[in-house]
Amino acid sequence: MLYFENDYAEGCHPLVLKKLCETNLVSQPGYGADEYSQRARASIREACRAPEADVFFLAGGTQTNAVVTGGLLRPWEGVYAASTGHIALHEAGAVEFAGHKVLPLPPHFGKIDPRELRRYLEDFYADPNHEHMVFPGMAYISHPTEYGTLYTLAELTALSDICKKYRIPLYMDGARLAYALASDTDVRLADIARLCDVFYIGGTKCGALCGEALVFPHGAPEHFLTLIKQRGALLAKGRLCGVQFEALFEDGLYFRIGRSAVELALRIRDGLLSRGFDLAMDSPTNQQFPIVPDALLPELSKSVAYSFWEKRGDGGSVIRLATSWATEPEDVAALFKILDKLRD
Repeated sequence: MLYFENDYAEGCHPLVLKKLCETNLVSQPGYGADEYSQRARASIREACRAPEADVFFLAGGTQTNAVVTGGLLRPWEGVYAASTGHIALHEAGAVEFAGHKVLPLPPHFGKIDPRELRRYLEDFYADPNHEHMVFPGMAYISHPTEYGTLYTLAELTALSDICKKYRIPLYMDGARLAYALASDTDVRLADIARLCDVFYIGGTKCGALCGEALVFPHGAPEHFLTLIKQRGALLAKGRLCGVQFEALFEDGLYFRIGRSAVELALRIRDGLLSRGFDLAMDSPTNQQFPIVPDALLPELSKSVAYSFWEKRGDGGSVIRLATSWATEPEDVAALFKILDKLRD
């Protein structure tokens, strides 16, 4: 079975596992005060060009999103997000469970349009009844989006300017950030740190066993560690994440992981197009979305693990093929052989 279902089907990159094994019997303080977490924070600050940044390690993406939105939003505030955004669709209502509403914006292949965000904010404050409504308290974006698309530097700058004007934080979900940074894009890590109020560097989907690095480039709210603890998200063995992120940011491993996965994903994209498959969207990242005739799916699923994305009305379905640090060129070649056989 070929696994292209997601980018976290395997454990962790061998160099991450090696680091975990090497440090396993070294006694360290808990709750992220260990030396590995401290070094990982320093490496992340340097990579972000944000020497004053506060960095926290959490175990997973949904947990991180829930802590950030639940901790930064006031009781009467909600969060703007694309209606296709992860917090709107695939986190089991975690934001709403904390008492905050997701305020949906029209998605444009997963992205929100800065002009529409501005208009929604203008319309909210122009409404004489807005005191009786859920206030906008944050703007949430994913980079890459759930559709593998990316924000340009101009779009990110525009979103940042709008959020500053209305005094709401711009929060970036970076679950797959390694693949965004490795793509053909004009947005660098330092740009994200400069333009976003808070973001996280995804580890779970980018070579780690688990873990995300939450970054406040300009400093975290007061007592944020206590807030993480209060929400049950503070690991006693914080070293688990610290060791992994130290390994990921040694010798550029995080960025190499991203480049390898993106290169193979683009090879898949080109191979799909040359075989006559249409793509539902143009993704420059590790996620590709071919449109496959429904008649081929039962046979394809016998040898290829993929994610179903959406049904189309023309007898086809959009599926997702995702590469990861563990994907090899041989896997891509084997996928093409299977597709060629199905098309015969």
